[in-house]
Amino acid sequence: MAKARLEHVNLTVTDNRRSAALFEKLLGWRQRWAGPAQAGGHTIHMGEDAAYLALYSDGEDHSRQVKGVPMNHVGLLVDDLDAAERVVLEAGLQPFGHDDYEPGRRFYFFDWDGIEFEVVSYE
Repeated sequence: MAKARLEHVNLTVTDNRRSAALFEKLLGWRQRWAGPAQAGGHTIHMGEDAAYLALYSDGEDHSRQVKGVPMNHVGLLVDDLDAAERVVLEAGLQPFGHDDYEPGRRFYFFDWDGIEFEVVSYE
């Protein structure tokens, strides 16, 4: 079987510049690319060399995301969970669901558009 990895996830957000700033501060990611999207709107790719989040905005309000429809959450691995939680709080977002079980500690938060993220640390 061929070896594979997840290369990117494309998320529709209300304000991709605001979301990009969060992921830069939360994860230390950089902007890999930014520009017009194929069907209109604007996209910012935030991540590392091997993987990224494509943050798409079209100027519409997409804050009506329903949990689990079509996605439950995006998992983000960090080295320092406590520092990550401070970044989330500073952004005005509310961490919840704190837990500690194998393989690591974690918490969750919803972004401004109702997208759920799980932040986990194995340390």
